[in-house]
Amino acid sequence: MDALIFGAPGIVWLAAGLALYMAWTIGANDVANAMGTSVGSGALTIFRAVVVAGILEFCGAFLAGGHVTDTVRKGILVADFAAGHEPLIVYGMLASLMSAGTLLLAATRFGLPVSTTHAIVGAIVGFGAVGLGVDSVVWGKVAQIVVTWVTSPLIGGVLAFLIFNLTRYLILDREAPMAQARRIGPIFFFVVFFVISLVTVFKGLKQLRLHLDFSEAAGVAALVGVLGALIGRFFLRRVSEQPDPTGSDRFRQVEKVFVVLQILTACSVAFAHGSNDVANAIGPLAAVIQLSRGAAYAAQASVAPWMLVVGGVGIVIGLATWGYRVMETVGRKITELTPSRGFSAELAAALTIVLASRLGIPVSTTHILVGSVFGVGLARGIGALDLQVVGKILVSWIATLPLAAGLSIFFFYFFKGLLSP
Repeated sequence: MDALIFGAPGIVWLAAGLALYMAWTIGANDVANAMGTSVGSGALTIFRAVVVAGILEFCGAFLAGGHVTDTVRKGILVADFAAGHEPLIVYGMLASLMSAGTLLLAATRFGLPVSTTHAIVGAIVGFGAVGLGVDSVVWGKVAQIVVTWVTSPLIGGVLAFLIFNLTRYLILDREAPMAQARRIGPIFFFVVFFVISLVTVFKGLKQLRLHLDFSEAAGVAALVGVLGALIGRFFLRRVSEQPDPTGSDRFRQVEKVFVVLQILTACSVAFAHGSNDVANAIGPLAAVIQLSRGAAYAAQASVAPWMLVVGGVGIVIGLATWGYRVMETVGRKITELTPSRGFSAELAAALTIVLASRLGIPVSTTHILVGSVFGVGLARGIGALDLQVVGKILVSWIATLPLAAGLSIFFFYFFKGLLSP
């Protein structure tokens, strides 16, 4: 068996192909979340959203994806159980990529935003339980993943609800919203630049291990925030106000301010997503390559630049080909979005990512973003939400992990039968 598996270039090529497939489905489903609100609010067209997100996701994946990656996401498997079972690990990693990618493909087909991390974790749980034994799975980690089904949308939704109501109170509900935006708009710019700096440091550049503590990162973010406030002040002074605006026209100019803020926040989330979630595709690939060289299984493996390229290119292709399906669900089908509502959702998502990263709370970026859209809708009343769409999304979240595990078991035995002597 060892002679057929290890050192066989065909296995590496197969793993690379499946990693590209997985990255493609990540781009089609997960990446669309970052730009879905921008498309739904009209801040960006689908074409522009694909171009912007594609560039930032690839840059995040390639430049900040890290030189070392977890071979198994979230430490779901006990490494000691893998010793002496390297061929089974290879079959399992191939099965994980195939099953998670297939699940994401099906979810994207129906426009359902699901967590790619949950998909790959469910797949690893499936092959680990049948291939290495039930005790090889760290069930406490799995329980933490289940907790994210509640914590992620709840935190994002509550923050989005509060941010939108605050925005409405401070600007939108005033008699002269544009004049009010000129007065306090720089504060909004400061907050946005401050938050996206923290997202970039704690999430986007996490793989580079900068070793900044919170006070150091906050100091850098504050300086960037001041710069953002100055830019915002310069920008707002040059926005001319229409004379005697009435009706809905009085909101058009102020919504343009939120277009800028929303796009900036969405871009930071896209960059952070690319740098982190590329590991869902290249982690199993790195493990297969590590084992193909005769090394023992380890929780982490080195990453060659070409692996990051495979992940980044796959994500961009997926976004460009099928990303519009999930964008439409997140941006248009859950609730009606305007730039100010989309901004509230994006800022809430970014804040949640920062808070969760520092407090160690398990969260899902996908669930955060969708939960933030829920919160913005609820700020206008339950009738502003399409409850049928919300129900389908919630069911898909609960079903992701067990479905991925079931598919992984099938593909594990498939690859084992196909590749073992």
